[in-house]
Amino acid sequence: MTGRFIAIVGPSGVGKDSVMAALAARDPRLALVRRVITRPGDAGGEDFDGVNEAQFHTRAAKGEFALSWPAHGLHYAIPVRVADDLAAGKDMLANLSRAALPAAKAQFDPFMVIQLTADHKVLAERLAARGRETAADIARRLRRADYALPEGIDAVTIDNSADLDVTVDRILCLLYPVRA
Repeated sequence: MTGRFIAIVGPSGVGKDSVMAALAARDPRLALVRRVITRPGDAGGEDFDGVNEAQFHTRAAKGEFALSWPAHGLHYAIPVRVADDLAAGKDMLANLSRAALPAAKAQFDPFMVIQLTADHKVLAERLAARGRETAADIARRLRRADYALPEGIDAVTIDNSADLDVTVDRILCLLYPVRA
């Protein structure tokens, strides 16, 4: 049985990494894809492999990435080793940019998208609390918050404005419905 590649998308500050970590902690059928990002490894937030741009492009040229994309002045990638976890039947959660979804859909089968949303006030508070962006950066990210998904991408939308446990419960019921 092949595992599902589950893309978690949504605007900055919606809580993608927190939701994904909570899902993986609650259900052993789920695991997190460790992304490669052109950001210092000690930048905080998610667990990722930090590289500089030259390292990123060298690794891409060597075929080490199943998927890569630019966003917010950085480069992101999904390592090819995710295929081993999928082949072993593990459902893999990956934080993706909405713009990367068509390429991910073409690359992974089965493929699923969960789009997280939250109230703009909640997004602004979360972005300010993480301390990585300037006020201008936060304003720019909030303007992008309601961008539509690319054509041909279907998603299940879950509001993550409130309690993390409620969001996690909703997603687990979606992924693993109880069969009578």
